[in-house]
Amino acid sequence: MTKTISVLLILAMAAQIIKPLGLPGLRHRGDFWKLAIFAFAIWGATLILRDFS
Repeated sequence: MTKTISVLLILAMAAQIIKPLGLPGLRHRGDFWKLAIFAFAIWGATLILRDFS
């Protein structure tokens, strides 16, 4: 599951660089870093939740 999320987020970052997604906050090519921060937050939450289960 985490590999699937990782691949989808990497594809979203690549698509953002090629052609901006047009979502609020993601209207410019340089906004791909926001997706990277979001991906890091999801990754961290997954690691923390995995330890508790």
